[in-house]
Amino acid sequence: MTSIAQRFPNRRRILLGLGLLTQLAAAPKPAIVTVLGDSITAGLGLPARDAMPAQLQAALSRRGVSVIVRAAGVSGDTSGGGLARVGFSVASDTKVCVVALGGNDLLQGVEPARTKANLRGILQKLKARGIKTVLVGVGAPPAIGATYAREFNAVYSSLAKAFAAPLYPNILAGVNGDRALMQGDGIHPNAAGARKIGEALAPLVVRALAGR
Repeated sequence: MTSIAQRFPNRRRILLGLGLLTQLAAAPKPAIVTVLGDSITAGLGLPARDAMPAQLQAALSRRGVSVIVRAAGVSGDTSGGGLARVGFSVASDTKVCVVALGGNDLLQGVEPARTKANLRGILQKLKARGIKTVLVGVGAPPAIGATYAREFNAVYSSLAKAFAAPLYPNILAGVNGDRALMQGDGIHPNAAGARKIGEALAPLVVRALAGR
């Protein structure tokens, strides 16, 4: 007597295939994290695989967090430029947006009040779309003027508190000034520096993804 498996040799394959499809459908999709920023986010001077967004994704993966990190950096962008393009640079499927802008405002001497207004506008637009945020600051050195530096640095802590957003106060903390972590221009991190930034940002992104 022939068995059912012998009479219907393709049945087992079909059932196994259906089971696999069911498992794939039930598996959670990776969360989308978008990094809105300037040349550091764009990975100026680095291949995409070594740039900060890719390093952030790798750091999150090492923590067992399934995400896709999208780079939305534009070299030379200011907070005003970020405000102008946040609507189309950050796609609607983004769960968390890392807002890393202000470095070029600092270089151009933009008034802290203007930078704050632009960043507030970005955070408001993201909040209205249900996108959580991580705010990344820039450390203004006292050498450019103690009052200006104090006001500029306060922008980020104030906005992080107002929007209950995790804050990383200085994107180049522990990187700037270290030749082993910076490119020759002394402004942008190399691959090792980008990796360090990605590692530092990962816990804050995890907090935002978890809604804490």
